[in-house]
This record gives sequence, C-alpha cells and structure tokens, in this order.
Amino acid sequence: MSKNKRPVSTFARKQSVIATGLALSLMAAHSVYAQQAAPVEQKAEKIEVTGTRIPPPNLEGASPVTVVDAVTIKVDGVRSAESFLNNLPQVFAAQGANVANGATGTATVNLRGLGASRTLVLVNGRRLPYGSANSASADLNQIPSPLIKRVEILTGGAGAVYGSDAVAGVVNFIMNDKFEGVQFDVNHGFYNHQQQNAAGVADIVRGRAATNPKEFAVPGDKSDDGRIFDANVLMGGNFGNGKGNATVYFGYKKEQALLQSERDFSACSLAASGSVFSCGGSGTNATTRITNLTTGKVYTNGDSNGTARIFSNALDQYNFGPANHFQRPSERYNANASANYDFLPDVKLYSEFAFTDYRSIAQIAPGGVFGSIATIAFDNPLLSSSWKTALGLNQAGDTTDVVVQRRNVEGGGRQSEFRNTSFRTVVGVKGDVGNWSYDAFMQTAKVIYQQTEKNYFENARIDNALDVVNVNGVATCRVATTGADTSCVPYNPWQLGKITSAQLNYLQAPGIRTGGTEQMVQGGSISSDLGTYGIKLPTSKNGVAVAVGIERRTEKLDLQTDSLTQTGSLSGSGGPTPGLNGKFTVKDIYAEVRVPILEGASFAELLSANASYRNSDYTTGVKTNTYGFGVEWSPTKQVRLRASYQKAVRAANLIELYQAQGLNLYDNDSDPCAGSAPAATLAQCARTGVTAAQYGNIQDSPAGQYNFLQGGNPNLNPEKAKSNTLGVVFTPMSNLSATVDYFDIKVEDTISIINPVTSLAQCIATGNPLFCSLITRDRLGTLWLLDTARIVGTNQNIGGSRATGIDLGFNYTHKLPNLGSLNVNTVATYLLKAETEEIKGLGNYDCVGLYGNNCGVPNPEWRNKTRATWTTPWNWDLALTWRFFGSVDVDTSSSNPKLSGPVQSVEKTLGSRNYFDLAGSYAVTKQITLRAGINNLFDKDPPITTVSGPSIFGNGNTFPQVYDALGRRVFLNLNAKF
Repeated sequence: MSKNKRPVSTFARKQSVIATGLALSLMAAHSVYAQQAAPVEQKAEKIEVTGTRIPPPNLEGASPVTVVDAVTIKVDGVRSAESFLNNLPQVFAAQGANVANGATGTATVNLRGLGASRTLVLVNGRRLPYGSANSASADLNQIPSPLIKRVEILTGGAGAVYGSDAVAGVVNFIMNDKFEGVQFDVNHGFYNHQQQNAAGVADIVRGRAATNPKEFAVPGDKSDDGRIFDANVLMGGNFGNGKGNATVYFGYKKEQALLQSERDFSACSLAASGSVFSCGGSGTNATTRITNLTTGKVYTNGDSNGTARIFSNALDQYNFGPANHFQRPSERYNANASANYDFLPDVKLYSEFAFTDYRSIAQIAPGGVFGSIATIAFDNPLLSSSWKTALGLNQAGDTTDVVVQRRNVEGGGRQSEFRNTSFRTVVGVKGDVGNWSYDAFMQTAKVIYQQTEKNYFENARIDNALDVVNVNGVATCRVATTGADTSCVPYNPWQLGKITSAQLNYLQAPGIRTGGTEQMVQGGSISSDLGTYGIKLPTSKNGVAVAVGIERRTEKLDLQTDSLTQTGSLSGSGGPTPGLNGKFTVKDIYAEVRVPILEGASFAELLSANASYRNSDYTTGVKTNTYGFGVEWSPTKQVRLRASYQKAVRAANLIELYQAQGLNLYDNDSDPCAGSAPAATLAQCARTGVTAAQYGNIQDSPAGQYNFLQGGNPNLNPEKAKSNTLGVVFTPMSNLSATVDYFDIKVEDTISIINPVTSLAQCIATGNPLFCSLITRDRLGTLWLLDTARIVGTNQNIGGSRATGIDLGFNYTHKLPNLGSLNVNTVATYLLKAETEEIKGLGNYDCVGLYGNNCGVPNPEWRNKTRATWTTPWNWDLALTWRFFGSVDVDTSSSNPKLSGPVQSVEKTLGSRNYFDLAGSYAVTKQITLRAGINNLFDKDPPITTVSGPSIFGNGNTFPQVYDALGRRVFLNLNAKF
C-alpha cells in the first residue's frame, strides 16, 4: 500500500481552519493569530513511555509494555476499546456490551484477572475519572477507538509513577492529537450465524416446545443481526507556520439489540443433571405459582377458567433466558478536540477536550410478583371453585395465607436505561529551561449519570392489588373500600389471560437513579539528565536522569435515588439502593531516578538501574508510600534482560467507602438446607437458622440467586501489592524480535466481601460464629424469598490474591521477492497461579484452569493471539488471526476443599476454543481505502454451562464477554482521507 503523502487540498485547508478555531477555544492561554513569520525549526518531540516519566534512551523501560497500534485495531475489526482489549491474553472479562443482568452501563478492563478496580486507565498519561455514579472503574466508552494512535499496556505495578489503582497494571490510550487534513470513516458490522444445535440444546428446546410453544422456540439461521454502525470525521491542520496544530474529532456509533432467544444454545434457561442438560427456569412463572402456607402444596393455573393443578417443575418453570439481552442496544456520541502551540521556542501550550454521551438499555426477564405473601378469602370474586378447593377455602369467612409468584409477561422485560454523559478537559504547558524539562497541567472531568428502571411492579401496590374483597359481586381492593388508595385495581393471577392494562398501569412504577462524578487534578513535574552537570558514572555515556513531581487529585461522587429505589420497593430489583455522597482529596509527591551504570562495555552494552517513589496523603486519613526498582542489562545489542519490583497500593474508592447498606443478589448452585431432602443435616442447617419444622420444607431459589447485604465501610485500609517481573528481549535481526517475561503480582488486604457462598458453606461445615452470625433466614426458612433473608457481605479488608505467569511475544517480518512482505506476530500468556485467599488465615485456592461461582470467569492456563499479515505490492493487504483460549474445568471439580462440591459431568469442562479471523484492505486510491473482514470465520459456538451467573459476567448459558458467543462477525469499513 502506498505510503506517499498528498498535498492538502483546498477543502482540507478550510476544514483545518475550522478545526483550529474549535480546538483553540479550549486553550486557557494567549490567543494566537496567524502571522507572517519565518519558518521555525521543528524540535524533536520527547517520546514518553508508559511506566516512567523519564524517557529511556532505548524507548523501553524495565517493565514489560505491550503496544497495540491503530493498524492492529483496524484489522481486529471491532469498534470499541473493550472489544480489542478483550482479545489480548492479559485481559479478563469485565463489564461490557454483552452484560445485561448486573450491567452498570459502562465498559471496563480487568488486567490479570485481579479486578477492574485494580487496573488504572490513562489517556495520554493522565487518568480517566470514575465511570459513573455506580461504577468507580473507568468507562472505556469514553474512548473513541478511531482516534487511538496506540495503546500501551503495562502489566505490573506502577503505583509509584501514576498513583493509586495501578496494582495489576496500566492501560494508556495515546490519542491522535496531531492530524493534518480531513478523514472520514464509515463502518458497518453484523453477525452471521448458523444454528448448530450446540450441546444438543436445540433438540431439548424442541421437546419443550411441544408442551409450551409460547415460551420455547428454536431460532432459525441468522444472516444479519446484531448490527453495529458507526461513522466519524477527523479534521486537523497546522497553523502559525507549523508551530501549532489543532485536531477535532466527531463520532457516532449505534448497536442494535440482540436477545438470547436468537441463538439456539441460549433459547432456554438450562439446568444440568449428570451428563445431560435440560430446560430449567424459574419457579416465578407466567401462569402463576401459588404456595399454600397451611399445607405447603404448590399450585399453578391450568387454564383460562382458573383450574388449579399441582405445580410441576418439568412443565411450569418459566424460561427466563430468551428475554435477556445478549448484546445491549446502545447509542454513543463522541466529540474530541486537541490543540498545541509552541508559544516560545521552549514553551508549548496544549489542551484536550473530550465529550461522550452514551446511552444503553439492559433488558432481563420480566419482573412481577416474586413471592408476596397474601391473605386470600373465600369470598374473593376472582377465585374459581377449583382454587377455593385447592386452598381449603370451604365457606364464607375462611382465609388462608399464600405465597404468590407470577411473571409480568404482559408488561415485558425489566429494563435498565443508562445514560452517562462525560466531559473532560486538560490544559497544560510544557517545555525546557536550560537542561530541565517541565510539564504542568490542570485536568477536570465530570460524568452525569442517569438510570431508569422500567416494567417493575411496586411491592406495596402488589400487596394492595392481591388483598381483594367482594363488593356486590365485584372484586375490589380492600384499600379502595377504606379510601386509603382509591386508584387500586385488583390483580388477577388466578386465571390465564385476565391481566389487563388497567392492572399493569396500577402496579408498574419506574425507578430513578441520578447523580454523577467529578474529578479535578492539578500536577506538575520536572526532569533532567544530570550528565550536563557532570553527574554520571565514569563507566557510562549518559548521566543520571531524574524526574520530580507533585499532584493533587479530588474525587467526588453523588448518587440520588427515588423513594421506590431507595427503599427497595420495586419487586425483583434486588433490594434497596440508597443514595451515596462522598469526596476525598489526595496530595502526591513523587520522584524517579535512572542511573546508567555501564554503556558500551564488554559484555555490557547497557547496564542501568532505576527507582521510583511516591508519597500520598488522603483527606480520609490514609497515608501511603509506594516505590519501585528496575534493572536493565544488555550484554549485547541483540539481548536485553529486564527486571522490576514494585510496591503499589489501592486506596478504597468512594463507593467502597460510603455505599449505603442494601440487598443485592449472589449466585449459588443451591441452598444445602432447602428442598424435601436437604444436602445438609438438620444439625448443620440449624447453625444457619433453620428450625426443625422448616427442615425439609424450605423452598429453594429456582433461579439460583439469593440475598446478601452489601454496603461500604469508611474504615477500610488501602490494599497493598507487590509486583515482580523478570524478562528478556531478543533482537537477533532487525526483522526479528522476541520477548519472554515472568510476572508475579501479590495483593494483600484486598477490599472485598466475604463471599456469601463461603459464609454459608463454612457455617454449615464448622459452625464458626464468624460466619454463622452473618446469616439470617426469613420466616419461611429461605435465603431469597423475603427481604429479611440475607447473608451479610459488606466491604472489608479480608484476604489476598495473586497472579503469576509468563508472557511471550514474537514479531518477524520477511520480505517476499516481488510479492511484498509477510509479518507474523504473537502475544501469549501462560498462567501459573490465580490464587485467592478469601479470608486471612483460612488458606487459599488456585483458579488456574478453572471457572465457576468462586473462581469467576474462565481462567485458562494458555491464551494466545497470533496474526500473519501479507502486505502486497498491489495496494491490498491480507491478515489471518488465530485466537486460542484454553479449556477450563468447573471450580467445584477441584480437590481443594474450599472449592470442591457437586459436579455435573455435562459442564465439568468448557473445551478450548480456536477462533480464526480473516481481514483485508484495498487502497482504491491514495485517499480511499476499503477494509473488510470476518471474525470467528468458522462460526464456532461458545462452550455451554449453567454455572454462568450474572455475578461472574455470565449470560445465556455461557460467558459472552469471554467467548465469541454471537457467531461469525462480518465488518466493512470505508476510510477516506483528504
């Protein structure tokens, strides 16, 4: 492909003037006007490397950094930062577009599987703000991928350089802030999928469709769904005789919804038993589930006449999966601008502005009545004689208490509408004074957050609508007769097809959450090579280099919830969500030094050492010290060894500190004390609060979800981490390089919760009051049905985690006579340890090669991404990519007693996945390039499991944030530059 530059057209010049004017308005500096002046000599730009503020002579540091450039991102064919990062072996699943249940409306990155909160995200070396008022991790939706010049990923502690949160590493997005001309990008992508009857699920669904065609259907092949469209324009130009540049970007992106009903392997909510899957579901069904608390018998509606019959799990469970989003619909607007100007020969003014408006909807299965207790009277006009007989209502005056469960299928799926609007500005000045370089800046960022919950029933109105009396033969709400609520409309779950719009209008209510975050950062640093002052070792050519800086950062967070959300009055919303308000300021002082020890010596082409230190003082009363050391040794020009040690910290974020207590949901295979034949003994269950009368009569959660009490803790201590890396870089030829790096990251005093699954298991097994005191069952003995049921899981400094492994990199370019060149590159990770010590002193478990409710998303031993690119002399290029994800076993199959438990053989192992992607580009002219590609070329289905709940980013019987769950993805791109 031709690399020749074309002179800027008149049209481009006009656009660059527009770009210049827009971007310059952002600069809090002197106004600059075009003047006739002699051309000035352009100074070489200092290149900064992620992980240090001192540019090393070889443009690399002692810590390993993976670089992803703009061309690589385009070849990947994905249109979001989260997507191309998830393709890298160092990155594990986190929040993203394929998360519906439990979505925060943000996209986050999780390095080394240590959690998104332990990964620091930067833009041009400066941190992003909190993602929203309900997510402290940075939101990658603020990053427009077409504007990225490159991404530098440092895996390993960098807290001394960048401050808190850089525990697992740093992701630094370097944006294109010096552009000349006008560039248009238009992209279209979609999924193409042949239903392949994965794991036999389609046949299972067909079997259920015979008895329940409304809820069970096998989708047909998909030629084009889940469409993604985006378009953007980039404009820029130089001014002031080349002393300045202004760049402006505008982007738009839209993603269509894709439901789980559109794939055969997710067309029903699976249950596993032994070597087979079956269609399971939820006991809160579409035809009503009534539990008679007097007899313990469970009934459902048999027909529109209100014929009561015994509830059957095989026939009557609700197929909740198909209504869930597999891909959330979203719409995003981006506007970015940057400007820089050499005000004086040694003074550069610079500014950045970023705006993002992101909207998304997360839909899960319909809500409704999730276990309301109602007193039913004989004279209720809605009851058929069949229901009266089933409930033991034989004569006037008879009453009985029942538990009512029914899906609001008439109202549709529960929806969370998210809107995050962010603004970020940076203004700074940098330059040189003598031998010293300086950089001072101010940064402000703000995220405005709004979340609306729709299609939920209000608990108080459910109680009103179920409490029905007979007024002259007309079903009437009791509260209407007393005047307490004259608008009440009786709810009729007693007959099929009798739910009216009037009933829904009364019962349904929205939940509103609003708020935002603010970030203000002021900082400055100076650096110099002290060799000009004679400060260097006699054995080295370069002098000792130093950098010193200060930084002040303020974080604010405000979350307001309406009364229904605050009190947890929306049925099926997970419990109360009180508001939150918090603020802290941290003042940092930091320093770095690099000491060349040997240069150009025998068996020491280079030997240098570096050190870094940071002192942080928080207004919360916390003070921390972080530091790091590194060594580089090149015995020859072809071999370089590197090693580093970092001590990093992560101070608690505002949500962890100040979140009000409220109920949330956790996943478990089952309650060992529930069912007619509990897995645990009466004595064991009594430790958790089960009475003798309840034992053997407790209803288990049909969805495998239970209540836990979450909340903040203002007395949290910072997490402490130690990171060690040891590696070697080989460059035997100019066209060949390879890297091998060992990493070991250990985190102590992790801020987390005691997993409710652990609390329950430990209490049953040991009776330890530390765990048993955290468990409260409701009056029915369950851990899920009523809001009084809960296991305490508030934030604490409770344990530790450790990630250890080896990263491999390989890059080779070979010229093909008369055929161009062939490049092959690989990045891979071999995971050695993924340990968790959930509670100090109680031992740990290793999740390498495992997945599940304790280990979370799949943790394969081996992952790699390998690409071969053929650059031809005929204006077109071709790339073939191989992505490999190793197999994993369910964590309960582990011999570690902290993990071991029941194993269903059908989901014991999630097999390895080989994905092949094909992409090509063609330069139609020097200005216009067409690109196209197919990811997951062979339309490989994801592995299937029921152990994939929302708390571990599971969805649709698999892990769509991990695997290519939606099928073959086709993308097309038109790029025009003038």
